[in-house]
Amino acid sequence: MVDEEKKAKLEQHLATLRTELDALARTDPDRAKTIAGFAELSAHEATAPHPRPELLALSVTGLRKSVQDYEDTHPRLVELAGALSAALSNIGL
Repeated sequence: MVDEEKKAKLEQHLATLRTELDALARTDPDRAKTIAGFAELSAHEATAPHPRPELLALSVTGLRKSVQDYEDTHPRLVELAGALSAALSNIGL
């Protein structure tokens, strides 16, 4: 189980990512929804009472891949998704 400090940090990463996704949603709402879904799923799995490391790894990979095409047009989004991915991967499950 994730301690409260790590959980709060994940929530902060998610909130910042959601804000950045608002800009993407204006031009590509489907992709924004996909990225948000992977982010939420990853955080959910990381903070579940009985997390499954293999599902966390899959959802983090999905998050990373879902932002790959936006390095030029939305670099902040890619940076935030990377930070969230790193935080999730470092949970230590």
